[in-house]
Amino acid sequence: MLRVGVITASDKGSRGEREDLSGPTLAKLVQEIGGEVVEYAVLPDEQPLLEEKMRQWVDEVCLDLILTTGGTGFSLRDVTPEATLAVSDRLVPGIAEVMRLESLKVTPKAMLSRAVAVLRKRTLIINMPGSPKAVSECFAAIAPALPHGIQILKGEASECARK
Repeated sequence: MLRVGVITASDKGSRGEREDLSGPTLAKLVQEIGGEVVEYAVLPDEQPLLEEKMRQWVDEVCLDLILTTGGTGFSLRDVTPEATLAVSDRLVPGIAEVMRLESLKVTPKAMLSRAVAVLRKRTLIINMPGSPKAVSECFAAIAPALPHGIQILKGEASECARK
């Protein structure tokens, strides 16, 4: 069972002015790959708060996967990628590249996403888009590789070659 945390970055959501639809969408999608959302937070678009939550969930809660939703665009308040990079040990560029590639099939605006994917210790952190539709499309693109990648990260698998 993958232990997963979901962070929704939303000023309005954190104030209760907007219902978070993307976070619950991710929780359902995570179940399809054998995961369970054990931590969930809606935070304002504030880099220090986002960093603090990610560090806590990696260092203290020891989650396998953290998925963020929102805060990856061009708005000056969109700081999720910066927060994610600030807590990272290593980059995983292929995940964000695949999400953008698949999203480009739907909209040319996908190239405006600044989402990143990183490793911190034995946790994979992935920035997802902010809408439920985009979350579903992007998650579908990366879901087939996530369980194996996390197994390798946790030291539970070592071979990636196809047989």
